[in-house]
Amino acid sequence: MSAAVTAHDFPEIRWQGHWIWVPEEPIKPSGPLSAGVNPQAPETHGLFRKTVHLDQVPDRAPARITADSRYALFVNGQGVFRGPIRSQPRRLYYDLFDLAPYLQPGENVLAVYVKYYGTPKSYWMPATPNLTLGKSGILVFEADLGAAGWLVSDASWKARKSDAWSDEWRNDIEDPVGGGVPIEVFDARRFSHDWHDAGFDDSGWGAAQVVPAMHIGGFAYTQPPTDPYGPLSPRPIAKLGGQVQTPATVQVETLDGQVDTSVASPVKRVRAAAGLHVKRTTPVERLPVTVDVPSIGMVRLNLDMGHIVSGFVRFEIQAQAGTVLDLAYLEEPLKDPTSNIDVRAGTRYIARGENDRFQVFDSNGLRYASILVHGGQGSVTLQSFAVQEQVYPWGEGARFTCDDEELNRIFTAGIRTVQLCSHDSFIDCPTREQRAWVGDGVVHQMVHLATNRDWRLAWHYLILGNSPRSDGMLPMSVVGEIEASGAFTIPDWALHWVHGVYNRYRFSADRDVVKGLMPTIERVLRWYVPYQTADGVLKDVIEWNLVDWSSVLVNDTSSILTALWARGLREYAEMAGWLEERGSQRWAEGLYEQARAGFEVFWDEARGSYVDHIVDGERRPEMSQLAGASAIISGLAPEARWGRIIDTITDPQRLVVRSWIGGNQGEYSQEKTQKQIQGMYEIDWDAERQIVLAEPFMSYAVHDAVAQAGKADRLPDLYRRWSEFLVEGYDTIGECWGWGTHVHGWSCTPTRDMIFYTLGVMPAAPGYAKARIAPRLGRLAWAKGNVPTPHGLIAVEASVERVTVDSPVPIVVDLVGQPVRDLPAGKHEIAVQ
Repeated sequence: MSAAVTAHDFPEIRWQGHWIWVPEEPIKPSGPLSAGVNPQAPETHGLFRKTVHLDQVPDRAPARITADSRYALFVNGQGVFRGPIRSQPRRLYYDLFDLAPYLQPGENVLAVYVKYYGTPKSYWMPATPNLTLGKSGILVFEADLGAAGWLVSDASWKARKSDAWSDEWRNDIEDPVGGGVPIEVFDARRFSHDWHDAGFDDSGWGAAQVVPAMHIGGFAYTQPPTDPYGPLSPRPIAKLGGQVQTPATVQVETLDGQVDTSVASPVKRVRAAAGLHVKRTTPVERLPVTVDVPSIGMVRLNLDMGHIVSGFVRFEIQAQAGTVLDLAYLEEPLKDPTSNIDVRAGTRYIARGENDRFQVFDSNGLRYASILVHGGQGSVTLQSFAVQEQVYPWGEGARFTCDDEELNRIFTAGIRTVQLCSHDSFIDCPTREQRAWVGDGVVHQMVHLATNRDWRLAWHYLILGNSPRSDGMLPMSVVGEIEASGAFTIPDWALHWVHGVYNRYRFSADRDVVKGLMPTIERVLRWYVPYQTADGVLKDVIEWNLVDWSSVLVNDTSSILTALWARGLREYAEMAGWLEERGSQRWAEGLYEQARAGFEVFWDEARGSYVDHIVDGERRPEMSQLAGASAIISGLAPEARWGRIIDTITDPQRLVVRSWIGGNQGEYSQEKTQKQIQGMYEIDWDAERQIVLAEPFMSYAVHDAVAQAGKADRLPDLYRRWSEFLVEGYDTIGECWGWGTHVHGWSCTPTRDMIFYTLGVMPAAPGYAKARIAPRLGRLAWAKGNVPTPHGLIAVEASVERVTVDSPVPIVVDLVGQPVRDLPAGKHEIAVQ
């Protein structure tokens, strides 16, 4: 096997390859300084081909490529790579690989498809162009073919703009939550299926245009690095992939009624047909299935994948040219009326009448596919339907199991859920938004650290989120329409990102990386200073202080915001001390002490925890789990109170589930949303006695507090609540208690906790130079697992009788009722008294 391709295989700094684009869109200089972002830029699709003759295939052919917005590379008809990963435009990444395995002696054809999204999407934002670059799609490629020389993108490449895709569906977008995931509308009659093959005739194609970077000081360079794409950096994470998933069940329905073809969106067409009368229903054991499409009416195919999947939808049909398939991708079976949680993403495919095989370009998440078949009278055969999963790989070896199968199911579901939400970044969910939320990702990160031997995506989460606004605060979601808009943010989401950097320090001890992120942490923490009162607590913090989907109160003077900020100050101070930045350490410690001194005002002695807020100088009775939990994890609550606080906030007789936004039908309530916008928060529980339960996301803070208070043995009983998600075939963890999506990475705290707290394995020194082993089984008889570290796996088996540890690093063993002991690396067996 040849050595892995790295950035060192290429010339230092400047590329050999040139920026190129299709000839049908001549790129001419415009504007005095910048062309400006076009808010109505069309979606564009470019095809590129290059033929090269090789007398001999080199043993190794380092290659790299990138594009704006996304590309797919084929060599001799075989798919090679797709990318680039999401990034802010000035931090564009490239992919690198060995091209040699795809080459052959004689003629070779490289073919590249480039999709330019035009307007911002959930996972892409346009560059601010100079006079030329950034106004359209773009491609650059280079490969070292050894004795044959360099193969580079230039004017010798053939290129063509394709008109097979339509973006008229954009006019039908009415959903601000899920509208950023692209819909694909494709007319196969306008596209040659063999365009990437060696035998394809491209003589009618034009020459690719080479695009210079034109602006003052740009020197009209046509080779990277250039504005507006920055230096270009090598891909820092693994290649995505996964299994091919096929339907578990198929159902055929014949419907009365006609499709309104004036509706451009395939999703809206499927939604409109949800209420039509079903004339006949036929279950089908497996594909292929042949249906007869009536001259008046249509056929609907309902496919159940059996569980949530995420990746590239692909299918093959046999149908007359012009037959239309409108597809919608769903979490739940199609119903009327459709939920605002569901029915967002979809595809339209118009058959060419032969070679009708298609793979959707962008990744979609779904359990169900609803397919309307119409537009072509006669028989239509769906030969196959599958999803090629496109998720982040999980390194083998890490594991956890215990004697309770319910907890084992929850643990496995957490990994499956987080993996489905691990694409080229951590995303909220694959089925709805696919956004990189800066706060959500901290739970994904910790699940990776606990269960995946490949930590690169866990660390890339921090780099991607490190994109502060001019005032120092982070966007609530990065690389997409939200960051591009520059609109208001969720400030406390940045505090979770700070905790993610703290995890980088604890788990990897990478001084250069942590030091590089410290200035952004300081800017985030300084952003809060104007809202700190003379008493040290936070008051009237602006923008959207979400904290959690549970009904927490943060208006006026907030205990929770004060505590989360204080946690960030304390973590920053610890990292500054580790880096020997004493001035920064003293600054953060000073602010922290002010917050600690003033925090007592939130304490409710009668109830044994802290209230959520103070309004107009009066302590309000509203109390959530998070007020007490955040007081513990920040250290603002005196340690003597921790046990009482945990008893209070985990008392099932006091807890109540409430959300400011969740509806009764599993949806986001539009009525509640409007009330929030108008500043109306209606308390419909007994605020004097009841305590609002944290939703799954911020349960990570609650569980941290339980463990910090020395009560981690209670956590196995708390995990059981997550079983409510594992019903009706779903094997993933949902967004919220009783509502939301069926697959949300931020909800997977128990999977992390079974490693960190139940098995009890965490770093005892930065970078796992020493590991802490502190199993807390609660009512479990035993638990065992392998835990990833930078030095290898730590194997732990814990039972009520003994604990066995095999560790590549020294360990600190902390067992209940025994003195803490330090042991060297190696295998140890300790009796449990």
